[in-house]
Amino acid sequence: MVEPASGAEPAGAAGGGAAESLDRPLPEGVRRRVVALVSDAFGGLTVTELPAQLRQYARFTPTRRAKFAGNAMASALESDPLFRQRVGERFRDAQPELAAALDAGSPPAAADPLDVAAAAFVLRPAGWSKLVTAAGEEAQRADAERADEATLRELERLRAELARTKATARAEQERIRTELDAARKEAESLQRKLRGALSDVKRGEAALRKAAAEAEAARAESAAQIAAAESETRRLRTRLGEAEAAVEAGRRAAREGRSVEDMRLRLLLDTVLESAQGLRRELALPPVSVRPADTVDAVEPGRMSPKDIAARALSETDPKLLDQLLALPQAHLVVDGYNVTKTGYPTMPLEKQRLRLLGGLSALAAQSGAEVTCVFDGAELAAPVLLAPPRGVRVLFSKPGVTADELIRQLVRAEPPGRPLVVVSSDREVADGVAKAGARPVASTLLLKRLSRA
Repeated sequence: MVEPASGAEPAGAAGGGAAESLDRPLPEGVRRRVVALVSDAFGGLTVTELPAQLRQYARFTPTRRAKFAGNAMASALESDPLFRQRVGERFRDAQPELAAALDAGSPPAAADPLDVAAAAFVLRPAGWSKLVTAAGEEAQRADAERADEATLRELERLRAELARTKATARAEQERIRTELDAARKEAESLQRKLRGALSDVKRGEAALRKAAAEAEAARAESAAQIAAAESETRRLRTRLGEAEAAVEAGRRAAREGRSVEDMRLRLLLDTVLESAQGLRRELALPPVSVRPADTVDAVEPGRMSPKDIAARALSETDPKLLDQLLALPQAHLVVDGYNVTKTGYPTMPLEKQRLRLLGGLSALAAQSGAEVTCVFDGAELAAPVLLAPPRGVRVLFSKPGVTADELIRQLVRAEPPGRPLVVVSSDREVADGVAKAGARPVASTLLLKRLSRA
């Protein structure tokens, strides 16, 4: 055991200090000073002189030791008298005046009460518990005074801040009121501008609608002009094609030793002769050269044409109408092939449509004796159609760039005036065109009914 150093507490004092104890926990301020005091005393003690629970902190710095081993050091100081004596000896060596004053029972008045209480807790002189309690009470009073002073300062600061806040609020309120008045005036100005802008927008929308209407009218007029130009272009192309066809036909006729006019004249002459023969058979007159009535000045009866057939009160859908038309002398039947087949049997392939129609036309030609020409649109054909025309039926395909309708019109114009010419097509444009050229148009359904009757 280490001998007490000189100036150690007397036996009587030690005995009195040992009998004393605290009736309340060690004040926090005194506890921190005690821990710091013990932590500083560690440096003068060997590891063997330390309690077992504190040896692991021997290599710590005083600050880290006070931070991590504060509770362990306070507990060891309270429960281990030998450790407390060793710490007290180190304190006496470090602060002999304060230790001597405590042993004499007269602590210095100028000393910090917390330091006095911490030294008394370690040295345990007579009346040490009173010193600790008094120091704790003094510390609490000081803390309370400091808290009061801090509270007063905080209160003053808050009052000043409140005054500043009020002043700022008044200024801000005044600024906001000013800005509100300015915003109200600006809003009124903006509303006036908005009303003006809305009025301008309405006028602009009206102008836009007017411009759109004018643009639409101009577009429609342009479209009409373009359509007219395209129609005129198609007509000129058709005329050009017809002229080229006529030139080619003239060349072919010249090569064959006869002209187109001679052929048309001979065909017209045959028509007139056959009409005269039919009239002679119908009248059954004896072969005389001159008759008395020939000397009478009168109007002779006209010759029947395809247009006169309609006057016989037959329906436009009655097959007998077609029989009467084909019974005319030198009648020529021109058929718009695909118009008929797509009206009668559109679901069949084109090849079977053509064969079915041509078979019926062959039988009709044999029954009526009329010339029959069937026209098909060949503008989209990749190659010529291999087809053996039936007896009595002429089959024609239009050339590339030429429609079947144009080819039908060429056939009508190629015939001499006065020859009975019947065109079968439900196409209104084709019907109107051939009617102007002197041909008689009939609907496709009429031919289909006639063929089905056969």
